[in-house]
Amino acid sequence: MKLLLVPIAPLSRTKSRLRNCFSREQLKELTIAIFKDLGEKLLSVDCFDEKIIYCNSPEILELADNYNLVGIKEELKEPPLSFAKVIEALNDIALKKYEAHQTIITFLDLVLISAHNFYEISSLMEKSQIVICPAIHSSGISVFGRKPPEIISSSCFSDPTQTSLISLFNEAKEKNLKIKIYDSLRAGFDVDVKQDLVLAYQYLKVFNLRQSETFKFLKDNLKLTLQKSSRKNNREFKITEK
Repeated sequence: MKLLLVPIAPLSRTKSRLRNCFSREQLKELTIAIFKDLGEKLLSVDCFDEKIIYCNSPEILELADNYNLVGIKEELKEPPLSFAKVIEALNDIALKKYEAHQTIITFLDLVLISAHNFYEISSLMEKSQIVICPAIHSSGISVFGRKPPEIISSSCFSDPTQTSLISLFNEAKEKNLKIKIYDSLRAGFDVDVKQDLVLAYQYLKVFNLRQSETFKFLKDNLKLTLQKSSRKNNREFKITEK
């Protein structure tokens, strides 16, 4: 089976790096808005046998049913598992419960990703063992495909010395695996820090996604804007209050 896997942090812990921008309740609202947009996109994606949402929050799992997504409740541990362990636990479920022969893991905060992106990534998996979409700003990973799912571990997501992208790429090269890099702004742009929020609001307008739940939330709640720091320098920006 070909599975799409989407791990989602509990709503009580969602987007902690954005707590200087929004209240906890607003962060929950933002996460649910992003999830609804993802669900709408995935309704038109039929290149996977199953699309699995892995989350502890009942609000997310209940919404998953509306979009023909399979909701699996994550059992939280104390102390909490590392991100790599969460990813590996989800991948193990795909192997043991669904006998998956390939898995593609993506993350909720890719607010620009499109149905077309999912089809392109699925197509690349046909001739590859590993497909990676680099995250635009962080040298991280926004989409991670494996065929078979156990061909390489998820340890890159908790590497103490290297970014996840570099860690995974180096390990895959050492194992002489067939790698494809999926180069995409829309699939690689994630919302993680304050600057991402401001850019997301503008990109959603650029890509004509004004009807998305995420855009509506940002339009109503985002009180920040991006300005050039200097007329002579197009690469330095500052975030200011509207």
